Amino acid sequence: MAEQVVLEWTENRFGGAVVDPEALPADVEAFSHLLPGSLRFWKEQGIKVVWLEVPIAKTALIPVAVEAGFVFHHSGQDYVMMTRQLVEGACVPPYATHYVGAGGVVLNERQELLVVWERAHRQSGHKYYKLPGGALQQGEHIVACVQREVREETGIETQFESLVCFRHWHGYRYGKSDIYFVCRLSPLNHEIAADEQEIAECLWMPVQEYLDSEDVGIFNKRIVQAALDGPSLVPTWIEGYQDDPDRREIFFPACHHER
Repeated sequence: MAEQVVLEWTENRFGGAVVDPEALPADVEAFSHLLPGSLRFWKEQGIKVVWLEVPIAKTALIPVAVEAGFVFHHSGQDYVMMTRQLVEGACVPPYATHYVGAGGVVLNERQELLVVWERAHRQSGHKYYKLPGGALQQGEHIVACVQREVREETGIETQFESLVCFRHWHGYRYGKSDIYFVCRLSPLNHEIAADEQEIAECLWMPVQEYLDSEDVGIFNKRIVQAALDGPSLVPTWIEGYQDDPDRREIFFPACHHER
């Protein structure tokens, strides 16, 4: 059997070498022997960037990769992704730069708004009523997220109506940016069962009282007013473009959707 001289890899559509993490040797000495020759081979093949995923069980290989010029790109719970540019200026796409969240403007037939006062804000000694909402989980759609967050925080099941607006800001958690979608929903039940660990108070508040309250921030007032005024975006299916509802979620103006 011929001696292995190059790490097992495949070429991606951007001219990059993707090393097979399952085939990486666990032995540091073996990896140290294969890596220099692999880099020379990839350069000869015109490869621009090498992508090296190191499983958590093989993290002893990381110092060897660093010594060979690899840098950290991102990490997951059980791996570290490293890259090495073989061509100066070669593009290395950034990893996730944003958090994404969704909040719900839940209005009942009595024009009452579902609001919460989070325990995290109790220490200030000042009530701060906001809309229920939170961060999307991996693989979760906006519609599913806002319905789940409202249910978990308040016990209220909802029907999604429309996407009202969104806001974008930088310098959020861990230096990432944040996009927050605001959605209008209709309640399917009215008896509140708040999450006592997270929520200090939850109630149905007359919407005009909310808009007039000194315990409500200017941003929350503005998005509630936007939900009342419209127009809005609704989930839309585009035949011939969308093939899997679990993968793609698209919103269009309601007037376009109805055509």
